[in-house]
Amino acid sequence: MLWLAQAFLAIGLARAQSTYPNTIHPNGTIPGELNEAYSPPYYPSPWMDSSATGWAEAYEKAQAFVRQLTLLEKVNLTTGVGWEGEACVGNVGSIPRLGFQALCMQDSPLGVRFADYVSAFPAGGTIAASWDRGEFYRRGYEMGMEQRGKGIDVQLGPVVGPLGRNPKGGRNWEGFSPDPVLSGIAVAETVKGIQDAGVIACTKHYILNEQEHFRSPGTFEDFGFVDAISSNVDDKTLHELYLWPFADAVRAGTGSIMCSYNKANNSQVCQNSYLQNYILKGELGFQGFIMSDWDAQHSGVASTLAGLDMTMPGDTDFDSGYSFWGPNLTLSIINGTVPEWRLDDAATRIMAAYYFVGRDEAQIPTNFNSWSKDTYGYQHAFAKVGYGVINQHVDVRADHYQSIRVAAAKSTVLLKNSGVLPLKGTEKFTAVFGNDAGEGEHGPNGCADRGCDNGTLAMGWGSGTADFPYLITPLEAVKNEVSSNGGMLQSVTDNYAWSQIIALAKQASVAVVFVNADSGEGYITVDGNMGDRNNLTLWQGGEELVRNVSGYCNNTIVVIHSVGPVLVDSFYDSDNITAILWAGLPGQESGNAIADVLYGRVNPGGKLPFTIGTEVSEYGPDLIYEPTNGNNSPQDAFEEGVFIDYRAFDQKNITPVYEFGFGLSYTTFSYSDLKVVKVPAGNYTPTTGLTTAAPSLGNASTDPANYQWPSNLTYVDKYIYPYLNSTDLKEASNDRDYGVEHEYPEGATDGSPQPRIAAGGAPGGNPQLWDVLFTVTATVSNNGTLPGDEVAQLYISLGGPDDPVVALRNFDRLSIQPGQSATFTADITRRDLSNWDTASQNWVITDYSKTVHVGTSSRKLPLSATLEI
Repeated sequence: MLWLAQAFLAIGLARAQSTYPNTIHPNGTIPGELNEAYSPPYYPSPWMDSSATGWAEAYEKAQAFVRQLTLLEKVNLTTGVGWEGEACVGNVGSIPRLGFQALCMQDSPLGVRFADYVSAFPAGGTIAASWDRGEFYRRGYEMGMEQRGKGIDVQLGPVVGPLGRNPKGGRNWEGFSPDPVLSGIAVAETVKGIQDAGVIACTKHYILNEQEHFRSPGTFEDFGFVDAISSNVDDKTLHELYLWPFADAVRAGTGSIMCSYNKANNSQVCQNSYLQNYILKGELGFQGFIMSDWDAQHSGVASTLAGLDMTMPGDTDFDSGYSFWGPNLTLSIINGTVPEWRLDDAATRIMAAYYFVGRDEAQIPTNFNSWSKDTYGYQHAFAKVGYGVINQHVDVRADHYQSIRVAAAKSTVLLKNSGVLPLKGTEKFTAVFGNDAGEGEHGPNGCADRGCDNGTLAMGWGSGTADFPYLITPLEAVKNEVSSNGGMLQSVTDNYAWSQIIALAKQASVAVVFVNADSGEGYITVDGNMGDRNNLTLWQGGEELVRNVSGYCNNTIVVIHSVGPVLVDSFYDSDNITAILWAGLPGQESGNAIADVLYGRVNPGGKLPFTIGTEVSEYGPDLIYEPTNGNNSPQDAFEEGVFIDYRAFDQKNITPVYEFGFGLSYTTFSYSDLKVVKVPAGNYTPTTGLTTAAPSLGNASTDPANYQWPSNLTYVDKYIYPYLNSTDLKEASNDRDYGVEHEYPEGATDGSPQPRIAAGGAPGGNPQLWDVLFTVTATVSNNGTLPGDEVAQLYISLGGPDDPVVALRNFDRLSIQPGQSATFTADITRRDLSNWDTASQNWVITDYSKTVHVGTSSRKLPLSATLEI
């Protein structure tokens, strides 16, 4: 029954290590060895730092708790019980002796998945368009309160991986933006919100998980077995782009980080000692626990030594009954393969996160069941054991619908307006068009995990979803608006009913066309799109619908619900298209929010969190849709470096249709009076010295007789337990090669004091990176007749030949009355002005001239000044 504890668990050690030394080319490959990106290991896995800012009290409580635990209880705390083993999508084992209930891990980054009486919040990529720190925090806090109310310990979100390297990436909408600073600020505020509600935030997916195709090893209908894709990236790009928002999440105190499915430089990320040990726990000073994505663990000892702290859902494959950890982790401790301090540290990190967010005061028993919404059912769904009440139908929504509506409206971006908006509600004849305007024929939850594009689009598909408690469609909201004013409204929600569409368009004084583009996680295919989008076109004939309506109505408004950029070049400049709005994935209040904007109750202030171009090639390298490198691990060379989205457009001098940060208002704003004040700060000092020795919190017996199955245990089928099934270790391991000597990486089991990392020193990295070097102010004036919000944006030109033309570094959303002005104030930190230096393995400010720019988008920056470094 049990799988290997030593040899089998060590699979991958030879190929599992990955770091990014100076010898690696910018595309991630080693000179002369095509498609062989590789780098040496980093060990040992760092243990928690009792002096880490903000973590001292949680660390002390966690150590006190772990000191009470037996070896079996520590294994239970770190190993998932298996898919469908308990109520949540992931549970670790309980500790009944201490009255400690099984920790519950639950999706998603926009609400509670697989539960009733919960809210459906705007997606991450939509709330990002608000550019509003307050909205980021409030959304996080309210999601956290709903998770807390359902008895969930860890919310599997927020997302900053994928960052959004390619706009067709299927899960980009779960994250925030392809810009690392916008994503970093959004993730930090979201983490704070979730954890202030008393729930652990699990920031994911760490790292370089930028497409759905081939994210995991698997057998594909067209290709046979294909190994996981390897994202090959250089050290500079890693630090300046993909790692940036994770550093912000760590600095904000995220209690957990989920490692991703893919490989990085040919090493599975969840057993990548450089990314987990050196970068995350070392350089970034992460004090929480690393959790595997579901079935992203591919080894036992290798992943343990490489820094993994919790395996999810615990089994090697869903409902297999086997585990890389569980009994094998027990065995690897008692036979000396893994030092006990490594397991102690994993358990301490889990419990420190628990105490850090106040779970000891906020935790309640889980009151829902992921596998059934019935009141009665089985506690252990797969084994069909433990019949009783499994769902108490607790309503956790409170008044969150109000803030969801506000947030969705604030996140709506006005892309074009000839003056037709806002509408008055008294238009002579309003016509509404598009499948995206109406209700799906099977209701908003009619497709599992939202795996279809049917009716109005308010979230993408996959594990990043939640059930709608209701979904207000645009058609019903606009109809309510028009009917309350005694107007005329008719609609056609079949995109292909051409004769009806044309007939109605001819009658309309104003036509509102709703179109969409969807994507999601790769285990679901919709209309031939296997998670990732096949292209950037509108779905269900959306472009043709827009052209047909606007061909017969010279006052056509287009509303786009999409997961990211779509191509609008075929219609955006038509005189008959009088307005265009991007409304993203707004959640349950979709219709109300867009009506608030269309009819002027809300003056749009959202800004694009990405660039809209004219063709997909403008964004850089395409996704990999067919295996490369034979059917071995497909190689994805991130050869574009930091030049993604607007950075790529700027580098290539391509004029986008709508640039990053763009968004109109019903009023107008102007910028003036830029002032830059230099702030005294000391020199940047690399962190030096040694850590403490690894704390040993237990002294486990090496006698296998102490770890056998209890005689009074009721075995649950396929449930993962920590017990051994024999006192003979070879028999317990079920490994015919048990006892064969294995070579482990140098230092992997060394618990002595270790050198501190120069670029580290505190959660997020060296604390001096956040020293303020300049304070910038500018005056923003509302020159129109309506109150409105303006997002003032600050960009930096770092000046080097390999630097972006401009890079976002700060922003603020200002509410300004007509005829009034507000002061935009923003700090520029040392980090904002630094580049990653591969030679010194630290951040440096180069000698190139630095310029600060302030304005209304990445391409409209009327104010600038040279910074005197």
